[in-house]
Amino acid sequence: MARFLQYASNLVFKIGLMNDQLNTRAALSIETLGDRYAQGTLTPTQCVEAVLQRIESIDRPEIWTQRVAAEALYARAAELEALYRAGGVSVLELMPLFGVPFAVKDNIDVAGMPTTAACPAFAYTPHESAFAVQLLLEAGAILVGKTNLDQFATGLVGVRSPYGAVRQVEFPERVSGGSSSGSAVAVASGCVAFSLGTDTAGSGRVPAGFNELVGLKPTLGLVSKRGVVPACKSLDCVSIFANDVADAWHVLAQLARFDASDSFAREVSVLAPTSAPPRIGVPARAEFFGDGEAAQAFQASLDGLSEVLQAQPLPIDLTPLTQVSALLYDGPWVAERRAAIGAFFDAQRDAIDPVVAAVIAKADRYSAVDTFNAQYRLAELKRQADKLFDDIDVLIVPTTPTHPTIAAVQANPIELNSQLGYYTNFVNLLDLCALAVPCVRRGDGLPAGVTLIAPAGADHRLAVLGARIQARFFESESHEAACIESQPLPSSEPSVVLAVVGAHLRGQPLNRQLHEAGARFIEATRTTPDYQLFALAGTTPPKPALARMSVATAHTNAIAIELWQVPLRHFGSFVAQIPAPLGIGTVQVADGRSVKGFICEPAALADQAGALDITAHGGWLAYLDSVAAPIQ
Repeated sequence: MARFLQYASNLVFKIGLMNDQLNTRAALSIETLGDRYAQGTLTPTQCVEAVLQRIESIDRPEIWTQRVAAEALYARAAELEALYRAGGVSVLELMPLFGVPFAVKDNIDVAGMPTTAACPAFAYTPHESAFAVQLLLEAGAILVGKTNLDQFATGLVGVRSPYGAVRQVEFPERVSGGSSSGSAVAVASGCVAFSLGTDTAGSGRVPAGFNELVGLKPTLGLVSKRGVVPACKSLDCVSIFANDVADAWHVLAQLARFDASDSFAREVSVLAPTSAPPRIGVPARAEFFGDGEAAQAFQASLDGLSEVLQAQPLPIDLTPLTQVSALLYDGPWVAERRAAIGAFFDAQRDAIDPVVAAVIAKADRYSAVDTFNAQYRLAELKRQADKLFDDIDVLIVPTTPTHPTIAAVQANPIELNSQLGYYTNFVNLLDLCALAVPCVRRGDGLPAGVTLIAPAGADHRLAVLGARIQARFFESESHEAACIESQPLPSSEPSVVLAVVGAHLRGQPLNRQLHEAGARFIEATRTTPDYQLFALAGTTPPKPALARMSVATAHTNAIAIELWQVPLRHFGSFVAQIPAPLGIGTVQVADGRSVKGFICEPAALADQAGALDITAHGGWLAYLDSVAAPIQ
């Protein structure tokens, strides 16, 4: 219990901004910032001032490769304030990240700022921002700066940079993790609310685990990587660091937009969260390279998750996954890193960090034949990995097996770096998604956590479970998982707009069926004023029926409904669950649209059927409130 209390108190410490208005970790959450902007108790200018004070107070210059000038930050804040004065709180709806400070890893383009990839000789200044960065700016976020990284995103340690080794946020003798080291520590030290990293072999997860953050590594192709210096172009993805799962999910909702100009972007088929307790797999034989503190922390985390998992975890043999990992650095995929920087490697090898250069130079060992043979081997191993997920919904592993010191890594850079990728290197090669979540700290006080891994498209499933885990170990809001569950990512796949009127409304007993179908809430609205609503007799759970009359009369009304976007591929299975006398037909919306919606067989509304006309209440929820209201 002492360990659990230790981390809860640590969370309150972490942000520690100089401004009294932003002096706790929770105060820098996206939701809290939005609430305070709406209430008028905070302005973007005040937020910028607090961020600048925090950056100066912690004195950690190695976090940054470059920062946005204070004058530009204040100008951005003034621009947002002008928009707020003109549009009021509606601006906060149009700009979901209004006034939220963030940072980006310096292998991601920002217009007018040099992109260095932590190699000054390689630097160039782009005219356009990366697609992902532009989406965040359009959503109202405030860019604070670009962050340090293991050079060319090659490393999991955070020490391979001419800008200096990025130290762990609380234990400066320890590595911060890489390659997205600066992005992670910028969030963990309270300089920004969230940051972007990249992840090829674990760079979006290892630094999260080392700095007690959430690290979200989305399904490949879900977030555009146009404007990102590649490490391995076929495996890279943009990742998110945040203080909690809710913030990471909120950011992903802004980034998950199909980009036809990114040749690796794809329209991801979403796997919805399951209503039943998830089937969990854990390593049958976990590897910690002799680090007993890490092993104990992982076991303590699993013990504490029993109430969240609601099931006995299934031991999983990770051998196929670790064999995949070997292909990444000890196979021809290392040649993709050589391809990423092209002739620069040959022309200016002396400008590259020696360890990074040695890793990339391995490309010379492999032929085209080796590459094809490795592809064949990967296909075999992927088939085996797919079978693992026939029996589980989510695999839970330690985020990292150990946490070395900077001195130890500098003395043994390749081997220790390789150890840190034990539970991460296979994920992108197998087209899986992952979410790192902080859990029980080690006995020596170092942060530790678990990573949730699932097949491509299961990002929503991981976020819901991750929020439950975080609520278990930290003083986070217990309702966040439910909020995330009701907010699937915007869908770019073919879908059907469905009007629901009764037991499928939010908060009602059958709403889960919509979530299981991967549906997304659009809006609450009303029908045209020519409908009647009936409470059906003898249905479990209680259900209403909507009926349209040929002419509006005193007995008709506009009825409250909700519109949901249902993926077309799940629509048939959803409809199959609808019992008689209900069915799906066409419903007229007050704004003139015609959408699919619930209708009812006329026989169920006949006088002898016992249906009760509740039209006068204007909606099912209002009727339920009237039934539950106490008699005066």
